[in-house]
Amino acid sequence: MRALVLGGGGVTGIGWELGVVAGLAEAGVRLADAELVVGTSAGSVVGAQLLSGRRVEELYAAQLRPPDGELAGRTGIGVLLRWAFASLSTRDEAKARARIGHMALRARTAVSAQERLAVIATRLPSHEWPRHARLLVTAVEAEHGSFRVFDADSGVPLVDAVAASCAVPMVWPPVPVEGRPHVDGGVRSVANADLAAGADRVVVLAPITQAARRSGRIDRQLAGLGAGRSDCRRHPRCRRPQGLRPQRTRSRPPRRRGAGGPRPGPVRPRRGPSGLVLTGRS
Repeated sequence: MRALVLGGGGVTGIGWELGVVAGLAEAGVRLADAELVVGTSAGSVVGAQLLSGRRVEELYAAQLRPPDGELAGRTGIGVLLRWAFASLSTRDEAKARARIGHMALRARTAVSAQERLAVIATRLPSHEWPRHARLLVTAVEAEHGSFRVFDADSGVPLVDAVAASCAVPMVWPPVPVEGRPHVDGGVRSVANADLAAGADRVVVLAPITQAARRSGRIDRQLAGLGAGRSDCRRHPRCRRPQGLRPQRTRSRPPRRRGAGGPRPGPVRPRRGPSGLVLTGRS
């Protein structure tokens, strides 16, 4: 089984991830053909888009158009520090997530949950869960900190699941799912790559790779996938990947900002003995 893991990164992360996928598709590597897609926050939007049936080229072209209907949001240093403090304030991971959830419930946001749902709905070409591949959308229940994974069999509408996964605490309001408030799946991990356990090949696209807790970091989660794990890191200032090895792939975005995000490339894929290796220059 081939798995694609898409991490969080805001609207810039959406544009960057689609740019990487589109660039690889031009080179003949179609990440959208993965049998399992794990989406966290921005990655849940990209995952739903890729499995919607729309061509990758069309999805990328949409990123080049003005972001009509989008609502501006900002994550300041104060919010980041409060996240970090809450994450590290206890060894109990669920309790730490609940503390962030409670901060999100108390926070005043510029828009309501219904307004946020309407924005997410405009991002998705289809509001139906895909059936030809399995899409996992991550979120965190705000009151108790429990980790939630939604899929086609969960009974939760796709728009609601993606909106919950994108509900950045203290930036966007918690989204009610099954009568309970939920926040961003990135509260547990920036990519939740451990959900790809059991896959033969895993490609991870993660605009953000660090987390306050070690358990949420991509390196730690990839290590738990078993023997044979390796990764390929791409840095915007390097002409070739660092630590180039086959199979597991992790990418980092350029530092430019914007709703559309820059398009990486050119990227030339080649096959390693047990998986995909990215080569090229940024």
